[in-house]
Amino acid sequence: MIESEVSSSAPLEAGEVILETRGLWKIFGENPQRLFKSDLKDESKEKIQEETGLVVGLRDISFKVHKGEIFVLMGLSGSGKSTLIRNLIRLVDPTAGEIFISGKEICALDDKELMEFRRRSTAMVFQAFGLLPHYTVLENVAYGLKIRGMPIEERMKIAQEAVETVGLQGWEEYLPSSLSGGMQQRVGLARALAADPDLMLLDEPFSGLDPLIRREMQDELIQLQSELHKTMIFVTHDLQEALKIADRIAIMQNGQIIQIGTPEEIISEPGSDYVQEFVRDAYPATVLTAGTIMEENEPDIHVWQGPKVIHTLIHRSKRDFAFILDKRNCPVGFLNHKALEKLIKDGGERVDQAMDTEFETCTPDMTVEELFPLATASPHPIAVLDDVGKLVGYIRNHTIIESMIQEDFEDSLEEPEDTDV
Repeated sequence: MIESEVSSSAPLEAGEVILETRGLWKIFGENPQRLFKSDLKDESKEKIQEETGLVVGLRDISFKVHKGEIFVLMGLSGSGKSTLIRNLIRLVDPTAGEIFISGKEICALDDKELMEFRRRSTAMVFQAFGLLPHYTVLENVAYGLKIRGMPIEERMKIAQEAVETVGLQGWEEYLPSSLSGGMQQRVGLARALAADPDLMLLDEPFSGLDPLIRREMQDELIQLQSELHKTMIFVTHDLQEALKIADRIAIMQNGQIIQIGTPEEIISEPGSDYVQEFVRDAYPATVLTAGTIMEENEPDIHVWQGPKVIHTLIHRSKRDFAFILDKRNCPVGFLNHKALEKLIKDGGERVDQAMDTEFETCTPDMTVEELFPLATASPHPIAVLDDVGKLVGYIRNHTIIESMIQEDFEDSLEEPEDTDV
């Protein structure tokens, strides 16, 4: 079901759909349209090939990508991810379906319109760097702008800015053969950025790099995205890479998208046995966030409430501790039941006489891996605060530690025992 139509005249705004596919198919073989008139259309890829000789590359693909999003296509070899990214700008023509990029129906463009659209609205970065060996770094970066017909002074200025953006300042006059693999890929990335496209398509761009360089390039991409907010389709077969860079991930199998979700959703809520097996070796601590594993702070307990009232509230909450809040619902202290009982026994009237003002805090988007040092630094649960400092929940130390271990991952999301801090 299509959620909404893409307007051809709509401006590019935050949250706008930049790319949408509707019922996209790619069938390889002679007279592929015959499959749609056949009873075999819904059969397995293997049966279709056996009985018709046709190979289903893509089957009924529908999804949307929003402005500023890194949307990762991933799957094993033969899953259809590279076929899909090539279909999006008709490097391979789809057999059926519709593709909208920035409101334009790509399948309706003639050859001249398609070429112009590719030059101005999209840019690709491949695993093979695709650099012109006799052009300098700066000339390579400016090449796409040259093809557009942009004057040399203007295009060189834009290319220089892109070179500096990817950290290659000082290398402008070198030839590609003088550069390392990682540096050559930076040139490819700069060339794509210089074009200022609506959509960037990256087909396994880091797969040919050494592991250390690959991680550095991933970090560079994340940093660039935090500054530039480009819309990207990124193809990879590497789950750790996808979990690291993606806003959302589409997992493909046999030419179909079988699940779309955030990295956290893919890890914590696999939609099928295939996805569960696919992510089995993932390290949840690098993906799960505080917002996922935290417990809600109910009820709120405030600093002006008396010790006996607070004792009653803590007892009813089936906890043996509480974060003490001010009038803005920001935590000002931590109180456990032993300190509270001693305060009551000693006749104390103010809870601030017994609470500990030293405790660790985090934000909901911090990963479990980032929380681990906090868990080891304090005996108290960690307070989870929103962007204005209000308490939205807490995380017990044992939950963090268990989430660092794959086997205990699901257990860490279960309801904790009443007395375990």
